[in-house]
Amino acid sequence: MLKFFRSAIVPDKYYIFDVESGSLHTVDAVAFYIAKKRYNQLEEGEELYLKDIDKETIEEVNAELEELEKMEVLNTPEVKFNIPYTGEIKALCLHICHDCNLRCPYCFAHSGTYNTPKDYMTFEVGKNAIDFLIAHSGKRKNLEVDFFGGEPLMNFNVVKQIVEYAHKACDKVGKVITFTLTTNGVLLNKDAREWLNDNMENVVISIDGRQEIHDKLRVTPNGSGSQAITLKNAIEFRKIRGDKKYYIRGTFTANNLDFAEDVLYLNDKGFDQISVEPVVLDESDPLAITEKDIPRIYDEYDKLSREYVIRRKGDKWFNFFHYMIDLKTGPCVLKRLRGCGAGSEYVAVTPVGDIYPCHQFVTDKEYLMGSVMDGTFNPDIQKKFFDVNVYTKDDCSTCIAKYYCSGGCAANSLHYAGSLNKCHKLGCDLMRKRLTSSLDIYSVENEE
Repeated sequence: MLKFFRSAIVPDKYYIFDVESGSLHTVDAVAFYIAKKRYNQLEEGEELYLKDIDKETIEEVNAELEELEKMEVLNTPEVKFNIPYTGEIKALCLHICHDCNLRCPYCFAHSGTYNTPKDYMTFEVGKNAIDFLIAHSGKRKNLEVDFFGGEPLMNFNVVKQIVEYAHKACDKVGKVITFTLTTNGVLLNKDAREWLNDNMENVVISIDGRQEIHDKLRVTPNGSGSQAITLKNAIEFRKIRGDKKYYIRGTFTANNLDFAEDVLYLNDKGFDQISVEPVVLDESDPLAITEKDIPRIYDEYDKLSREYVIRRKGDKWFNFFHYMIDLKTGPCVLKRLRGCGAGSEYVAVTPVGDIYPCHQFVTDKEYLMGSVMDGTFNPDIQKKFFDVNVYTKDDCSTCIAKYYCSGGCAANSLHYAGSLNKCHKLGCDLMRKRLTSSLDIYSVENEE
């Protein structure tokens, strides 16, 4: 399967991407249109680009394309891999509390409560969750825990207790455990910053970008904007973080389809690890991104791509999460086929100890997998999620991004497409665009 596209960064730069081998070919316009004809991908009106090309050139280009096919780097046939089921779990998302000090209207968790009582995880529940992870991790040595909410820093003492216990418990059985914490940054004071810097493998801080954008939606219970305190705390954390992992993570909505400005704003504030994600909402929501917004969003990704390669040459170098791609190595085969592993390798635990496939399934009783408090766990639900991959989703079979989004988010598939084995169309459209942007950037940066 091949994808033909033009560069949004360099004029008259053309690409052919071979999905199965992951090979990216840079060609001139002549070879581009000859190849499109060879592989029956000419679009209406593109025959005009071939009318002045002589027969000798066409034969020469086709011979080169045939040679690339023999080398299995062009038009490569699909090779399906067997995915062994082990039942092992490698990661937990711990809902430290179902409460939040902000009231963001686009929050899928309904102001951090998940429509439940404002429960706070106790150390006992956290301890049982760690024991559950170790018991179900099988031969895996490296384990991961993400502290999530609500707002985890509202239950910070329990976070500290769980981390201390987890290290001791893993040491006893020869395993290594690392931690991530996601915070809105409001409570990220000096003590919290220093402890997180010392104990977290990664820290994710939510900032939507420009103050006028952030403060429209990320508001306190009394309706005040939170950007000033969040930005101040995040800047102070960045100062001490050094080269350790962190992310500034924003959300763009229908309010800021010019989201490239927010990415660049965050970079101007000194951040070099940035992710700004599209909101996922029912299309009836006034903040929702819909199909009519797609052309505007594509243009915005192009705009960001052009500025991105400029800044990465100078003193404002940064990573944009969706533009990080490595064609030489990249993720392992299983990651490419199954993505985050929600429900199979990765599960979420609520403040009261209930187990769900991930944070976006919490409170959906159909997907309640068990409880760390009574030791129950339903392997049938785990197997159901394990069996979902790019081979089982018809929408993935002809998608050029299938090995980079791995079939997309399971929760979005279920909630917006009606089935785990279907895809969220709008999410797919944006993923394909981000992939071609990433390939474009990769080519430009690696040719210079």
